[in-house]
Amino acid sequence: MRLLGLDPGLQRTGWGVIDVNDNHIRFRAAGVVTTLAELSLAERLCMLYRGLEAILLEHRPDAAAVEETVVNVNAGSSLKLGHARGVVLLVAAHGGLEVAEYASKTVKRSVVGTGAAQKRQVAMMVATLLPGSGRPVADAADALAVALCHAHHHATRQRIAGALGLR
Repeated sequence: MRLLGLDPGLQRTGWGVIDVNDNHIRFRAAGVVTTLAELSLAERLCMLYRGLEAILLEHRPDAAAVEETVVNVNAGSSLKLGHARGVVLLVAAHGGLEVAEYASKTVKRSVVGTGAAQKRQVAMMVATLLPGSGRPVADAADALAVALCHAHHHATRQRIAGALGLR
């Protein structure tokens, strides 16, 4: 199964693609879709949509996982992040992907072992778990962490379904 992890942001949306085959996880690609701050909100959201759409077409994932929004003190920033997250969900759904959503603490706990992990700890574990990834930039590392989280949760759900005879 090919998974696309997404870390939404209006200025920078991280993405990462991994292949999962039983207990084997392999890095495929990662990067960041950026938008230009001087453009209108609508134009930025369109840039984000088109950038993510191109990634879907190039990598053909089977499913997507998205990090849930962390509410900021600044309501305006939270609203803009919500718009970007909506576009991320729309692109994945429009591409026919099943979309899973994970809280930041769940992602960190899945990858590092604690929900209170710092960004550099997450990036270090991503590089360790996905040796072919090198040292991805922070937003791409976060997106790969989301994909890894989904891989672990999906495998657990599959094992439970198998044990219950539900496959």
